[in-house]
Amino acid sequence: MAPPRTRRPGFSRRAQYGLFFGYVVAALCALVGGVLLIISTINPPAFAALRAGVAEATAPLSSAVASVDRGIAAVPQAIGHYFGVIHENAVLRRQLAQQHRLLMRARTLSYDNSRLKHLLALRDRSTGTITVARLISSSASSTRRFALLNAGWRQGVREGQPVGGPDGVIGRVLETGPDTARVLLLSDPESVVPVKRTRDGVPGIVNGRGDNTLEVHPVSLADPGFKIGDVLVTSGTGGLYPPGIPVARVISRNRDGALATAFEQPDTLDYALVEQAFFRSPPPSAP
Repeated sequence: MAPPRTRRPGFSRRAQYGLFFGYVVAALCALVGGVLLIISTINPPAFAALRAGVAEATAPLSSAVASVDRGIAAVPQAIGHYFGVIHENAVLRRQLAQQHRLLMRARTLSYDNSRLKHLLALRDRSTGTITVARLISSSASSTRRFALLNAGWRQGVREGQPVGGPDGVIGRVLETGPDTARVLLLSDPESVVPVKRTRDGVPGIVNGRGDNTLEVHPVSLADPGFKIGDVLVTSGTGGLYPPGIPVARVISRNRDGALATAFEQPDTLDYALVEQAFFRSPPPSAP
């Protein structure tokens, strides 16, 4: 059924009053608009003053509405900045990780460079080579670590002489025979070698553990400890090993010091170098 053409509020007085007041407001607005139009035409200065007064009266409300509008418009920009900061943070983290890898590589190269310099210096200040001998055998299953050389006192080998390889210290001569010598390896629990850290010269002591690792102890209690990757060389203390011979590299830290692996592994060597002790013992005095 089609709606009636005339819309009446019916018998509701609230609807009738609402419709009546709507007409009154529309009439008043039309009247005020007409008066303002006449004033602007007849007396423009008066209309300008009236317009300025209305603007001053509505300025606080307009400012408040403008602030709300700016705040609403800034919400998408703030969200965009937030996600932009997250992206930049992720990029900076990746760059920091890359720089850290480059720094660790540079430190490794510095350690290797220092080691090569010490090797060259060791070659220049060699204490005198006794002989180059073949490593016949080395103990691998026992807690004691020994190796056997096919050279003895006939070849000039004596007890207490250092034994090394191309990459560092192997041990020292423990016993000698006519044509063989027993070598106490660096990894033996009875082996003690004074060392120093290449990056700052801090002294330490390396002890064998009976396996393929070495235990490193700092000499000074004030030393903060060894770090993973620290390179240890002989310090020359004790007079047996010349200073600067590579000994081991730190692989982990523990409560008392650190663990390290020797640069030289006797099981993989065919020949070893027997040298004079750094400080030779004086010959016995004649009676």
